[in-house]
Amino acid sequence: MATTVFERQAPPAAVVSHALAPARQAVFWIEDAPGDRYPRFRGDIECDLAVVGGGYTGLWTALLAKRENPSARVVLLEGRRIGWAASGRNGGFCEASLTHGDENGRTRFGREFDQLQRLGMANLDEIEATVAELGLDADFERNGAIDLATEPHQVEWLREAADGEHARFLDTEAVQAQVHSPTYLGGLLRTRDSALVHPAKLARALARACEAAGVELFEHSPVEGIGDGTTLYTPEGVVRSKRTALATNVFPSLLKRNRLATVPVYDYVLMTEPLTAEQLASIGWSGRQGLGDSANQFHYYRLTRDNRILFGGYDAVYHYGGRVRERYEDRPATFRKLAAHFFTTFPQAEGLTFTHRWAGAIDTCSRFCAFFGAARGGTVAYATGYTGLGVAATHFGAQVMLDLLAGRETERTSLEMVRSRPLPFPPEPAASLGINLTRWSLDRADHREGRRNAFLRTLDAVGLGFDS
Repeated sequence: MATTVFERQAPPAAVVSHALAPARQAVFWIEDAPGDRYPRFRGDIECDLAVVGGGYTGLWTALLAKRENPSARVVLLEGRRIGWAASGRNGGFCEASLTHGDENGRTRFGREFDQLQRLGMANLDEIEATVAELGLDADFERNGAIDLATEPHQVEWLREAADGEHARFLDTEAVQAQVHSPTYLGGLLRTRDSALVHPAKLARALARACEAAGVELFEHSPVEGIGDGTTLYTPEGVVRSKRTALATNVFPSLLKRNRLATVPVYDYVLMTEPLTAEQLASIGWSGRQGLGDSANQFHYYRLTRDNRILFGGYDAVYHYGGRVRERYEDRPATFRKLAAHFFTTFPQAEGLTFTHRWAGAIDTCSRFCAFFGAARGGTVAYATGYTGLGVAATHFGAQVMLDLLAGRETERTSLEMVRSRPLPFPPEPAASLGINLTRWSLDRADHREGRRNAFLRTLDAVGLGFDS
């Protein structure tokens, strides 16, 4: 098999070791913007809407519910800290796509793809408008993004995806003028459908907006059961609610029907120290776009407000049994690989060090984008399975859940994407075997100019394939 640029141009091991030496196992975003403290729930209360989960999906649901009906009593219950999981540790890419990318959307929802694109763009516009209207301190930057070709076969993929207006193909000279890396052979500059946020700041700002609107927020209050959907049991109390929105995402669903619908896949991230003016000038990047390469095992990276570089992705690791465990977050081999790939991408940054390393579990489903539904006679709604690229999609998911709980027939609820469900994952050991075989096959395709083996082609045929 052919080698990739990250194998052909790997930096010396000493460069990687030096860069990783200061890195602490900690989430930069959460350290940079610790959230406010909220009380533990105790007692027995009644409300109009109970929201389970204090990430973006839950926060948007609670906030939108109060903006729609200010007199409604809305209660949000978080098992640990608001924004501590995926919502506080993601890459901060706020993308318009509701389907985890165009190719996935076209393949699965071809008849309504254009509609989904329009709704996704409107969704991102609404988020931007809400950030401005409420003055949310989230470092929101709508700078666009560049999809990058780092291997010759990827260049034509990007050329074919260009529309000449909002998605413009960049040849080697043009992409190097945007951001300088010896690995870049071409790019696709997307000018409207991508923004950046500070993940923890966004979670904190949404929580504050919820509180200001009258939402009652509780932390360290895990929901242990929902009964018929109107009685929620916590360790120290009971919430009796007319409607319940489940926003637990990667954590085990409170609905049996969804227990095998998602699995946790771990994603890993490094954060550099702030770049000096000279270091940043050597890279360029004056447009501050979000960047991502085009392989199946891809990297994503972006600048922070203080000119650090977040560099993540590539390895996506599933652990046997499908559990969320803190010990899975420290994986030295993956951090060394990421650091090596960083200096292959930006060899001019040699000497730069990393300050933070961390990981998070992605709620992955077999169709690689969110799914939705109602249960318990319409008293319960859920949105889950975002599989990455969920920062903006959670706002859409919140709207879908509120539509379902209200029994409204809307453009959103009429979508095949909303009415259909992904195929469940099999129980162990089949889940682990299948997921790891898929990962191995995707890596093999990256080493064979994108050509997919028989296993991946079979998954494509039955609607389980993935192409980043």
